[in-house]
Amino acid sequence: VINAGKSQHNEDQACCEVVFVERRPSPRGQLPSREGVGELDGVRAGVCVQVGTKGFYFHYWALFDGHAGSGAAVLSSKRLHLHICDQLRDLVDILQDPSPPPICLPHDARASTVEPSQVPLAEDDGEVPNDAVPRFHLEKVVSHESLVIGAIENAFKHMDDQIEQERASQHLSGGCCALAAVYLMGKFYVANAGDSRAIIIRNGEIIPMSREFTPETERQRLQFLAFLRPELLGKEFTHLEFPRRIHPKELGKKMLYRDQSMSGWAYKKIEEDDLKFPLIYGEGKKARVMATIGVTRGLGDHDLRVFSSNIRIKPFLSCFPEVRVYDLTQYEHCPDDVLVLGTDGLWDVTNDKEVADVVMEVLTSYEPNDPCRYTMVAQELVMRSRGVLKERGWRLPNDKLGSGDDISVFVVPL
Repeated sequence: VINAGKSQHNEDQACCEVVFVERRPSPRGQLPSREGVGELDGVRAGVCVQVGTKGFYFHYWALFDGHAGSGAAVLSSKRLHLHICDQLRDLVDILQDPSPPPICLPHDARASTVEPSQVPLAEDDGEVPNDAVPRFHLEKVVSHESLVIGAIENAFKHMDDQIEQERASQHLSGGCCALAAVYLMGKFYVANAGDSRAIIIRNGEIIPMSREFTPETERQRLQFLAFLRPELLGKEFTHLEFPRRIHPKELGKKMLYRDQSMSGWAYKKIEEDDLKFPLIYGEGKKARVMATIGVTRGLGDHDLRVFSSNIRIKPFLSCFPEVRVYDLTQYEHCPDDVLVLGTDGLWDVTNDKEVADVVMEVLTSYEPNDPCRYTMVAQELVMRSRGVLKERGWRLPNDKLGSGDDISVFVVPL
């Protein structure tokens, strides 16, 4: 992790753990109350293993890119993996059973679960009972993979809730983008909420494992929320988008616009309401929601407001990640195949191909069985995107400006 002088306290935080998930001991298989998260204190990473305990391990890597302070990033780096562990505890038996997951759990989650194949369906009898509504006999088959995805999504939500609960007592400032990779039962689950990025480099091929969530990529979701709940705009903003700011003298003229249902552009007659500041303004890295924040998913930001107003930004931000899955058992991997996780400090000045080139260049200069080769790749990626300090600031080899942001990189051998 390199702090490139952006903040006095490093706003990039990272975590790497091996976590043991133990089956929940509650007698009736009920979830603990969420009043606090004291229950998590007993779920220590990798140290709660007992002989004969039924459970499984997962490996975990995560990057948290903080903004407006390091508080949310620090707490998330200490807690998110424990929330994931807690969400997986109800799935210990289910994930280790090859039969499809039960749709409904009995009162005692530890009682022998009825296998779906043993549940008699009305269709099997050749007729539907008179008092039954036929549509209820169509059961969706839910995969084990989607249960893990749901557990990770819920963990992000609980993490966001914890930041909100503790923000006053722990003086938690700001928010953070979160990128987490969970390796469980032969599969990588890469969860991204924000503008960090993950790619897999396999046999020289680049496989994207995330996409960035910005005001531009989530324009239609943001506009649709503003369309449904105009009160969130505080009479200061319009949910419509125009190619540029409108001048009062242009009232009554026709100008290009688009709304929440459009990907293309059309003309509309300019009205008084259209003179308000647009919900999304700017392009690329300069695009902002309500002229305030440039990322639309992440953790925290519960106190974030539009400058000099009481308009809250949080309703437009989502704490839920997009989770992509990579099955390691489907491919043969060599020592040069890696997963790269990086905060936007890396990707702002480096593209996927340049990262892949650095990975191959550095890995080939070390013996395949040298464990430090991956650390050296991460270090080289950080140093190259930071640049070298010259008279005119930090410069890359092509003399362009280096990243002025914090830069963090994980390189994980597959």
